[in-house]
Amino acid sequence: MSEVILDTITGKSTATTITIGSTPVVSASANSMTIRGEGSNQTSIQQGLCKFFSQIEGEGTISTRDSFNQSSISDNGTGDYDFAFTTNMGNDDYAQMSNADSASGHIAMQYSQGEQHTTGCRIFCTEIHANNSTDSDVIMVTVHGDLS
Repeated sequence: MSEVILDTITGKSTATTITIGSTPVVSASANSMTIRGEGSNQTSIQQGLCKFFSQIEGEGTISTRDSFNQSSISDNGTGDYDFAFTTNMGNDDYAQMSNADSASGHIAMQYSQGEQHTTGCRIFCTEIHANNSTDSDVIMVTVHGDLS
């Protein structure tokens, strides 16, 4: 097996583009890097990646099952949770997706009454059929946007 160890790769024809065969794979410019995606589409590495995720145990004593970029979670009462980011978002206009244990008929949604901040986000969990606040066994949250 061969091994290549280096500090810098420079494109042959363009210093900011790396090509494998005849396919441009990576292109970089100031504060932006794209990688070849499906077909001829380019995907921004900075914009296209999840910047935060968390899966928590939301019943009883809340606890994190798995997470990325999460510094803490807070239980604000029945079905109401705050998630704090380790690295803040660049603004509060990020996209947030959430879900809860659907087998129990629970859903989780972004709590958007001024509770989406650069430092964290808030989730509110409710029962679909009863329209009541509820704790849920599994709550999942992801955030996409720009880190500060």
